Order: sequence, then C-alpha cells, then structure tokens
Amino acid sequence: MRLTINGQHHDIDASADMPLLWVLRDLVGLTGTKFGCGAALCGACTVHIDGVATRSCVLPASAVVGKQITTIEAIGGTPLGKKIQDAWVAEDVPQCGYCQSGQIMSATALLKTTPKPSNAEIDSAMNGNICRCGTYSRIRKAIHRAAEG
Repeated sequence: MRLTINGQHHDIDASADMPLLWVLRDLVGLTGTKFGCGAALCGACTVHIDGVATRSCVLPASAVVGKQITTIEAIGGTPLGKKIQDAWVAEDVPQCGYCQSGQIMSATALLKTTPKPSNAEIDSAMNGNICRCGTYSRIRKAIHRAAEG
C-alpha cells in the first residue's frame, strides 16, 4: 500500500486491515498519535484524513490509500495548527499530556470549518476526546484564544 502521510509517500507492507494507528506508530515511526482505548471512543488516536478529524485506531490502512493523512507531527507546520499549539501553551492546557495530540487534531479540524466557534460548537466538536486530567475548561479557552488570534 502507498500512503501519503504528512505530505510524504510511504510504501507500507502490511495487511489491508491493519489499523492506521499501528501503521503510523510501528511501521512509519510517528509516535505522536497515541493509543488509548482501541475502540474509537477516547480520541487519543485522532488524525486528519483529507482534513477531517478521524480516529485511527479502528480505521483500516487500506481505507486511506489515495487520501492525505496528517498527524500531530505535521500540524504545527500549518498556520492554523501553529496557532492552536501556541494557544495550548499560553493556556497551559496539558497536565499529563497523553491526550493532547488528539485534542489538538480535533481542535484544528474544528477551527478549519468553524473559525469562531461558540462554546456549544466546541463541546460538540471535542465530544469524545477524553482528558483524564480534566483540562476541558483550559482546552475550551485555548480554542477560543486560537480563534481570536
């Protein structure tokens, strides 16, 4: 399979049903995308597929052939991703940090489609991204900060 990850082509030797998460982490060496639940419920594995926030732990790699895959390793290279990462730092969002790559990927997808989201729109877009440390209010503040700046 040939996958386009962060703008680079990768020829992958894996079964068609191997989850994209394991392709990214184990075969390509991009470990910023995290394994959390393995059932697409926690959001730690969120990446962008053609710009849409998508859970990679249950997505077969064969389903993304011919699509653009963006991971946390590349999101800061975009103006919007950089703005969100800067807002995350300014609002001191992470505690343990484990969920943050998925949170940032979901927030970036939100602001791409909704540049000035309301609290309700943020809550809806971020629903399913679980933070065991409970930094939800700081996540919301950081999203508002990125939307303003």
